[in-house]
Amino acid sequence: MNLSFDNTQNAFAYKSTPELKKAKFLISVIQNPFMVKLATKATPFLMKIGFPINGILRNTVFKQFVGGETLEESARTAKLLASYGVQVILDYGVEAKEGEANFDEVTSHIIESIDFAATQSNIPFVSVKLTGIASHLLLEQLNEAPRLRSGIHDSESENAAWQRVRERMYAICDVAQEKGVGILLDAEETWIQDPIDRLAIELMSVYNKEKVVVYNTYQLYRNDRLHFLQLSHDIAKEGSFLLGAKLVRGAYMEKERERALKLGYPSPINISKEATDKDFDAAAKYCIENKDSISLLLATHNEESNIAIATAMENVGLSKSDGKVHFSQLYGMGDHITFNMAVAGYNVSKYLPFGPIREVIPYLMRRAEENTSVNGQTNKELVMLKKELARRKASK
Repeated sequence: MNLSFDNTQNAFAYKSTPELKKAKFLISVIQNPFMVKLATKATPFLMKIGFPINGILRNTVFKQFVGGETLEESARTAKLLASYGVQVILDYGVEAKEGEANFDEVTSHIIESIDFAATQSNIPFVSVKLTGIASHLLLEQLNEAPRLRSGIHDSESENAAWQRVRERMYAICDVAQEKGVGILLDAEETWIQDPIDRLAIELMSVYNKEKVVVYNTYQLYRNDRLHFLQLSHDIAKEGSFLLGAKLVRGAYMEKERERALKLGYPSPINISKEATDKDFDAAAKYCIENKDSISLLLATHNEESNIAIATAMENVGLSKSDGKVHFSQLYGMGDHITFNMAVAGYNVSKYLPFGPIREVIPYLMRRAEENTSVNGQTNKELVMLKKELARRKASK
């Protein structure tokens, strides 16, 4: 096992020196919690009053973390990544406003993304956020509703709005299955996650009979998700379908803890990062050990977790390019992992959101806030960027 993430020449070959310097400056800013807090409050306000901020955003956070405003722009980014052996998870990054017409519009954009992905050799997946096609309030109401003995939420079967959500997801999955594109159903906050999980299992039971089309996302910073992954696998075996598992550590930790404290219920989040790491690695190992019935998408910037699963693949006889295991990092982050894994021959992708600048702002603000809450993540990015800039300077 000789996988290493130290080669910065591999990691940043796709970026020019001016682009590296700009990335270094941006990551330095993101590392400052005060600056991030200021930006996340000021940016929406400035846009609301019509301040011409789009140009600034386009050349900074948007260029760093987003593939483009349109599918055509994203195609150029995807083609660039493909030339380095890197695949793409395409995500229509617009967070829909409430209303059935808006939900239908987002559904259309997702289906367009699937059609587009099918024409590209390096876009095996499209990501879907259910909150883009369903009312947040509806999901919360279903999450809180008591379950019947059948497992269905009380009033779920009579709820016309929920039926429309299901119809949207079936329409998306029908096209995905026909075109050979995987669907990654994103995880959300705990108070709306239960109906999403139930729908994910339902969709997998329909579309994952022969091969994995639908993946559910398991946030392992939750203290119940390792068990839920194992339960999902048991359900899949009983139902004679394959499980698609996308593993992440999680994206809503601070919000989850604050809500639990405010409402007086036990926090659903693991008590420490060490506990989260332990659950994450155990979940990933479980998927590898059950490779015949689980397809794994390992979405992490943690070097140790990536190496552990690459080693586990070798131990169970899975080739680096076996389609049952896929690695992924965010576009604009973790290049030292992504590009070195690509050089080594693994299936590895960048999570590539796209959409109009004004509409993708919520995604960008959340990404900035997440990065400040991950200890050491931005510092590691800076170290690698500085190392590559120094290498290029010395080689002149």
